[in-house]
Amino acid sequence: MNESQVVARLDTASKRYGGVLALDRVDLVVRRGEVLAMLGPNGAGKTTAISLLLGLLKTDTGRATLFDAAPQALASRRRIGAMLQTAGVPETLHVGELVELFRSYYPRPRTVADIVELAGIGDLLKRRYGKLSGGQQRRAQFALALAGNPEILFLDEPTTGLDIDARETLWKTIRTLLGEGCAVVLTTHYLEEAEALATRVAVLARGRIVAAGSVQEIRARVAQRQIRCVSALVAGEIAQWPQVRSATRNGERIEIVTDAAEAVVRQLLATDAALTELEVRRAGLAEAFVEITREAA
Repeated sequence: MNESQVVARLDTASKRYGGVLALDRVDLVVRRGEVLAMLGPNGAGKTTAISLLLGLLKTDTGRATLFDAAPQALASRRRIGAMLQTAGVPETLHVGELVELFRSYYPRPRTVADIVELAGIGDLLKRRYGKLSGGQQRRAQFALALAGNPEILFLDEPTTGLDIDARETLWKTIRTLLGEGCAVVLTTHYLEEAEALATRVAVLARGRIVAAGSVQEIRARVAQRQIRCVSALVAGEIAQWPQVRSATRNGERIEIVTDAAEAVVRQLLATDAALTELEVRRAGLAEAFVEITREAA
């Protein structure tokens, strides 16, 4: 590993809340120019991991570092941006005033024009923050996270409450930041979001990382396949075949989930000689996530 590319790290980090072990000896590395998506069910430890990297919490054992220093260090904090699930933002200020305020906290902030364009908040600048809808406030929070021109950006469920256009703007901006060498740590319940953006994925369950790797590597851990075809066969009958998990009809197509794709394909072709448009694909990240977390439980 090229250590010069590492911007954040957890080394055997553990954190306990009373009798609950929220994070259990977790090792995690974040590198420049990548999106690390942390996935897991509620209570898996994702927000705790981010809080440790941000210096909002301290590890009980192990350590967290930002730019090879303590996350609480001012020099470290001036190089990051964060959009968390809760935000302590002065509600009486206009969004434009908030942008200027947050820019003043950093030695080399982005220009206001850059922030407005990247976050798509041109329509919000003269609006009072406290009068915005939930989705508009999330857009403003994203703008504030960009204000300091961060080298690493922490996004904790960033698209919750956003409409489709705002979500697409955020995705586009993340890709722009990656091209500039920024690192992004993302937690999301929208697995299609992780699949679209992530360079690497870490799946957490019960405070431990139970799977890590590229999206393709995570998907490859699951034997499950999806078969689609145009057929007159009855989906309910296919669902009863050995090694078929489910079979449903969607218009003229039948969609089948199985752990034994070759055997099911052979049976399909033998049963329906008129079958057409046969497709077989590996399980998506969503299916892999469900399988991995089920195994971990």
